[in-house]
Amino acid sequence: MTTPQAHVGTFTQAQLGTQILIGWSGRQPGADQDTAFLLAYSLGDGQDGPEAGREALHTALGRAGLRVGGPIQDAAETPGIQAKLLVQAGQAVLTLPHLSAQYPAPAEWVAAAQGQGQVYGMFATTPWPEAVPGQPVSEDRLRAFVTDEDVVRTAAHCLLPVRTLG
Repeated sequence: MTTPQAHVGTFTQAQLGTQILIGWSGRQPGADQDTAFLLAYSLGDGQDGPEAGREALHTALGRAGLRVGGPIQDAAETPGIQAKLLVQAGQAVLTLPHLSAQYPAPAEWVAAAQGQGQVYGMFATTPWPEAVPGQPVSEDRLRAFVTDEDVVRTAAHCLLPVRTLG
């Protein structure tokens, strides 16, 4: 028998580096409506380098109740997950302990998120320094990153319920 282990590692905010959110939506095979996806990743530009940033993010995700490298978790059914998603006025705001990020969501993404009532969140611990703010990311580059075996295996995956104000 095993017992749950808490993440007790330490890290500083500066080690996390720049945290980015990027989203997209699309139809899954066999689905009758679009799914909204949200990818959280780091540029790997933290104070002590990309490897320290990876470890810091791993610890931060663990403290938020997210399992890195495990199966998809459902935040609506797992009370210990401290990841919240607010979708309002064309913005998606993701909040975790020690992390908060915003995504200016296009109308089709918002419609998919609200239509399903949830978003598939992927929290990559692998840095993606090429995908910098203000520079477009092609579908091919995004697809290559989110389907890379190492990126998928070392990420936390979670269905996030969509919350709104009012």
